[in-house]
Amino acid sequence: MNNFLQISFIIICLFLSSCSKEEKVSVIKEESLELQMIDAYKEGLKAFNEQDILFAAKKFNEAEILYPQSAWAPKAALMAAYSYYSQDYFNDAIYELERFIKTYPFSPRIDYAHFLLAMCHYESIVDEKKDLKPLLQALEKFKFIIKKYPETDFALDSQFKLDLIYDILASKEMYLGKYYIKKEKWVAAINRFKTIVEDYGTTVYVEEALHRLVEVYYKIGLVEESKKYAALLGYNYLSSEWYAQSYRVFNKNYSLSTKKIKKKGNFISRKFKVLFD
Repeated sequence: MNNFLQISFIIICLFLSSCSKEEKVSVIKEESLELQMIDAYKEGLKAFNEQDILFAAKKFNEAEILYPQSAWAPKAALMAAYSYYSQDYFNDAIYELERFIKTYPFSPRIDYAHFLLAMCHYESIVDEKKDLKPLLQALEKFKFIIKKYPETDFALDSQFKLDLIYDILASKEMYLGKYYIKKEKWVAAINRFKTIVEDYGTTVYVEEALHRLVEVYYKIGLVEESKKYAALLGYNYLSSEWYAQSYRVFNKNYSLSTKKIKKKGNFISRKFKVLFD
């Protein structure tokens, strides 16, 4: 019996010793990975500062892969995305950011990731007259940021960017509306100008859009409709040159050099919604 107890004791000791060694090996291995990850991150940062962007992104990706459970992993992933963005590699940056948002949805930097993604779409716009896709993608992302993170600086900047996007979209509608006027496609022209009034009422194009509606409706014989839009234009933009142009539609002898009256408003009043019923 004593021999059995001695043998059992020896086996237990060997087992515990083995476990202890495995734990030490595991800790050493883990620490080694963390050190490798930190080294890779530092290399990426050095390459980024030296403007070697592609190598920097590669090292940041490597750092993330080496130790994905580390707090440094999401930082590395975001730095890879920013590296691409900084040199206008927008497609690569978009890929990295979408992956970041999916992989690290609870990161404290998630709001920045969404904003940077919106900026990638916004800055990849080449010709909005030919390809609206990047513009519309940026529009949706900026709207999302304003709704999801309303108290952040990103929301403030997103609102500013939205205003610029609305100006671009309104200018496109104005261009098409004028084109349809030249082609005497009155309904198509009216629809374009109405889109500006209803969807882009805060842009610089709304005054001209109202005037064009006055002009087109008068031209096709719908005088009462023309007067409604003239009243709307006058109520909100009484000192506008476009109101003077519209006034001249009904008064051919009206001089455009007539002294302007003080402006009463600078936005489309909801009180005039009844005019369109």
